Amino acid sequence: MSINTLLADEATWYPLLFDTPKNAAGCIFFWLVIAFALIFCLYMLLIRGEARKVFLKASVFVALAVACVIGFTMLALSLFEDGIVEILFYPILVLIATVAGSAIVLYFFPSKRTFLLTGCIVGIALLSVLICTGIHFSSGDAAEDNWITNDDVNSVALYISAVLVVAAIVAAGFLLDRKTQKGFDAKSIAYAAICIAMSFALSWLRIVKMPQGGSITIASLLPMMVYSYMFGTKKGVFAGFVYGLLQAVQDPYILHPAQFILDYPAAFASIGLSGMFADFRPLEKRPQIQIALGGIVAGIGRFAIHFLSGIFAFGAYAGSEKLSDILLYSLTYNAGYVLPDIVIAIVASVLVFSSPAFVRQVRKVRPAEKSAISEKNPETETPSV
Repeated sequence: MSINTLLADEATWYPLLFDTPKNAAGCIFFWLVIAFALIFCLYMLLIRGEARKVFLKASVFVALAVACVIGFTMLALSLFEDGIVEILFYPILVLIATVAGSAIVLYFFPSKRTFLLTGCIVGIALLSVLICTGIHFSSGDAAEDNWITNDDVNSVALYISAVLVVAAIVAAGFLLDRKTQKGFDAKSIAYAAICIAMSFALSWLRIVKMPQGGSITIASLLPMMVYSYMFGTKKGVFAGFVYGLLQAVQDPYILHPAQFILDYPAAFASIGLSGMFADFRPLEKRPQIQIALGGIVAGIGRFAIHFLSGIFAFGAYAGSEKLSDILLYSLTYNAGYVLPDIVIAIVASVLVFSSPAFVRQVRKVRPAEKSAISEKNPETETPSV
């Protein structure tokens, strides 16, 4: 497969695609969301004061309702048209339900014993997912369904990469947010659910879909970036992890258990690092730059993870066994969708964080220990634009 063929012939453009009910619905939702976004921006320019605050709060509920409609509709159509791989779908679904249930239990019963118990349950669910994906991969079906063989996948390198990547993301999330001691509470859980739902819905609104997985969307990463900015990188990484599992349910392209970890929960958990500059004092009056810099770092992290997966799991698609060709294939393929997707999200984040009203609402939501700057210097709540 040549690079020119990859970019010119095999990527699918979706905004005007009506060949199936799912694609037609996605196209309609795509342009409706664009229209809603333009109307939102227009109203934000026209209204002021208390009316703007009321409009912002109402917009959150409207956006959540629209996200739920899009998410459920597109998922139902996808399952109806594409079917599901049961050995992959149901374990991942159970893992998502386990993670959500554990978060709720921890909110009502916050203790070390509860934390250990829920951690063990989630660990068992995650292990089940890995075992099932391992069985599916070992059977040869995953590889043969995608025109390669098990021998084409570098299992050792994938497992090593997955372990190192997960360790690096978790360590970065805690180190960058070590001042925050507060765990998940009702507010952070509620906002996580809202932001994950919005990102999941937006991820269905594709501009381009690539042949071996990956899409360019209309700022589907923006809600996850905002969540990380509001609640810190530790919670952001966790929310990104859950969102990555939803991505695996939405559009599974799984050849190997370690490749699943890299391309789904790990890659999107890295987006949780977007809030790393939220408390960087030299930029406290420039929240647009804070979120943009965080988005750049998170985007580079996501690209690097997909790049590793492309080398060790998808190298056979390069059409050559030469390392240089495999590196070029992975670099070109992943840069073709990851970079535009993160650029769109960063541009959108700069636009929304240029609104003083939006920034004030975001900083009010943030935990008390993360809002010290605003309390000491109330005037810094309004960004310079």
